[in-house]
Amino acid sequence: MDPFTELIDDEAELVAVVRSWVNRQVKPVVRQLEHANTYPEALIDDMKQMGIFGLAVPPPWGEESVSVPCYARVTEELSRGWMSLAGAMGGHTVVSKLIGEFGTDEQKDRYLPRMATGELRATMALTEPDGGSDLQALRTTARPTRDGYVINGTKMWITNARRSGLVALLCRTDPEAEPRHRGISILLVEKGHGFEVSRDLPKLGYKGVESCELVFEGFEAPGSALLGPLEGQGFAQMMRGLEIGRIQVASRALGVAGAALEDAVRYAQQRQTFGKQIWEHQSIGNYLADMATSLTAARQLVYYAARCYQSGQRADLEAGMAKLFASETAMKIALDCLRIHGGYGYSTEFDVERYFRDAPLMIVGEGTNEIQRNVIARELIRRHRVSG
Repeated sequence: MDPFTELIDDEAELVAVVRSWVNRQVKPVVRQLEHANTYPEALIDDMKQMGIFGLAVPPPWGEESVSVPCYARVTEELSRGWMSLAGAMGGHTVVSKLIGEFGTDEQKDRYLPRMATGELRATMALTEPDGGSDLQALRTTARPTRDGYVINGTKMWITNARRSGLVALLCRTDPEAEPRHRGISILLVEKGHGFEVSRDLPKLGYKGVESCELVFEGFEAPGSALLGPLEGQGFAQMMRGLEIGRIQVASRALGVAGAALEDAVRYAQQRQTFGKQIWEHQSIGNYLADMATSLTAARQLVYYAARCYQSGQRADLEAGMAKLFASETAMKIALDCLRIHGGYGYSTEFDVERYFRDAPLMIVGEGTNEIQRNVIARELIRRHRVSG
């Protein structure tokens, strides 16, 4: 299937430009940058020039806004080159969507034009040391004061924390609220006294971009930091934001899986054993057939979720299924690619081992796959509830 068939000409051209850039500028340097855990400053600058950070910023604040299917394809291409590049714009996109959909006019005017160019980078802060997927159990508090809020708490695994100038912070503004989610709000906070990026967290993969711990101790935020006009809306707002976030993570998984399949197909024709190319051995040929079939199926799920989100309808079921299936597919394809490469797949001189280290992030990121199954089952029953 031609992946561009459902995109308008301008969007298909953008995807082609990103794909060409990945082949020319990313793939020749990724191994060196990734192994050194070096922040890809030059590549990020190129992404700014291409308008990548403005893809989810709506007009009139952004000039590069695209459809969600196009956004998914661009994410896939970035991840095909290096998953960390897609991660560098993932949280930024979610915050763009949050502000665009729920922000006040003042917040849109203040942040979105600079976010569109990448001058201002943004990230979201959800996960805490004692809780990841259970967002309603968060402990970071924002105590209302006469002038705004005083924030205390800790957040973990915050991508791009050091290079982001804006953080969409999920916190508890009313500890006594029942049900608990009614007491949760999102604050748009900028760095200052009492807000510390305390440490970078070591990781198996996802190198090059930082994942950090954030500590808030008596940090003061103005009342205008509240996303939207009302407190207590943060949980519902973030659930909507996570729909695009999960589509983004699923698209990253497609990119990793696609890169692994490309390498496997190439190597299976270059490597010979027992007088024939190894793809001609049935065991290797079966791997390739299953990898290609699974990846094609995963793409259809992700693109379907993107279309559902684009239509404006609720897409938590579709995004959850896409993220679940695509991430598990990426992990399986990465492993099978390693099997096909044999000993070379275990060598750091090949990209295969990087795919194998990067793929697990999509299984646990943006809500673990165990949580995704809960989301899918709950939404399935909601949509098809039997009366009586």
